[in-house]
Amino acid sequence: MPRSPHRGTPPRAALHPPFPSTVLTSTDFQALVEQAQQQGEVIHQHTASMLQTNLPGVLGNGGDRFIHLRNGLTIHIRHATLWQSLRLEQEHSSVFPLTAKFYLSGSSRVKTKDVAEIESDYVEIPGCNYLYYLPNLVEVEEWQANEAIQVIMVYASADYFHAFHPDGSGLARPLQRLLEGDLSQRFHQPLGQTTASMNQVLQQILHAPYQGMTQQLYLEGKALELLALQFSQWSDDQPPKGRSRRLSADELERLHAARELLTQNLSHPPSLAEVSRYVGLSEYRLKQGFHELFGTTPFGHLHHHRMQLAQELLRNSNLSIAGVAARVGYCNPEAFSTAFRRKFGINPKAFQLSNLY
Repeated sequence: MPRSPHRGTPPRAALHPPFPSTVLTSTDFQALVEQAQQQGEVIHQHTASMLQTNLPGVLGNGGDRFIHLRNGLTIHIRHATLWQSLRLEQEHSSVFPLTAKFYLSGSSRVKTKDVAEIESDYVEIPGCNYLYYLPNLVEVEEWQANEAIQVIMVYASADYFHAFHPDGSGLARPLQRLLEGDLSQRFHQPLGQTTASMNQVLQQILHAPYQGMTQQLYLEGKALELLALQFSQWSDDQPPKGRSRRLSADELERLHAARELLTQNLSHPPSLAEVSRYVGLSEYRLKQGFHELFGTTPFGHLHHHRMQLAQELLRNSNLSIAGVAARVGYCNPEAFSTAFRRKFGINPKAFQLSNLY
């Protein structure tokens, strides 16, 4: 449940952790799945080339869709909202695919231990894309509650690329080694903002035309196009820009607490000065750290989260436009409608009507 807006300055010890302290293991998650099935929930739905896996109702709504293409190439579409923040432990085996990952909305925080090549604590954010190969490790991935999550991933084994010409010129060195058959080196490469070309392909995947084999051919082409765009984006000649400096573990916790404070107080958000005092960072360091970690300003995040929640309310509630505006912190429905139209290119009433059928 959202906390009431805070207007004072609590002592440092009053900070709430950004995620619950318990970690859900794969075994725990499977137990929840089995319990949901026993209660009549439909978790798995199969077709010849697709698997839809729904979240147990106790965790949230939505789930994951896996589209299986030739030679192990797979498109994974995650579209979900959690009722409460979730920390999920995942153990990666020695057989792990090259993974292209694109965040349309939502974000996640990932923690690993004792892996020299990978940062021990990093965040994947909306509007950005990542390319990684992470066998033989255990990670905890943390997802926030009440945040619309939409992520598209493409999986391809290193063997998939053996049919291509072996010339690796133009590829980043870690990627070149992997495609040449060296499976020993892990990497997690942030590639920055998702480009307009990538976004066009992502939308084409989400709204794929055709049926049957024709759709399979179409989606295979789109999956390969995304990989090609990422390979081009990550090259030794044009390394992506990284963070200006490494954030300490203490700064990460404070920045996550600041984001949680803003997210949980959408209708009456605290001022920047109040957030700064609450988490124990200067206003300058708060804004700088927010940009480094989340790719936006504190109130850029607040605006994004308000608009995402507004979409969910317009789609899944009986609230009026004025009611939705009030729920996400707008006293003036006209100001809300203007902000919504600028964000999504459609006014809220038209969006609401389009989801009635």
